Amino acid sequence: MKRLNKFVKTVVDGIQEKKGRNIRVVDLSKIDDTICNYLVICEGNTPTQVHAIAESVGDMMREKRDARPLTVDGQRNSLWIAMDYADIIVHVFVPEYRQFYDIDNLWEDADLTDIPDVG
Repeated sequence: MKRLNKFVKTVVDGIQEKKGRNIRVVDLSKIDDTICNYLVICEGNTPTQVHAIAESVGDMMREKRDARPLTVDGQRNSLWIAMDYADIIVHVFVPEYRQFYDIDNLWEDADLTDIPDVG
């Protein structure tokens, strides 16, 4: 697996801390006119787990990187939470919403890295 940006790696660590699954890093840094350099997409089994994953990412980014999101959306129902860190946007879905919105496949020119699930 290729080496990840340290901020992206911290996001991934936060996801894995709460057993987030099907993590995909979408590297947009070589594509012109994108809203960010990286998308990190993952899923939790339930809205409760989705919320816990987002909290874990927020905690780790704050503690390890002194980074806070510009905005967080979706916490009310926790079916899809988006966290905007300017260069990195994190998407945490329940599986049905991830499949429906299919944002994984919007960027066919992007470099994709799938992160193995942890036990």
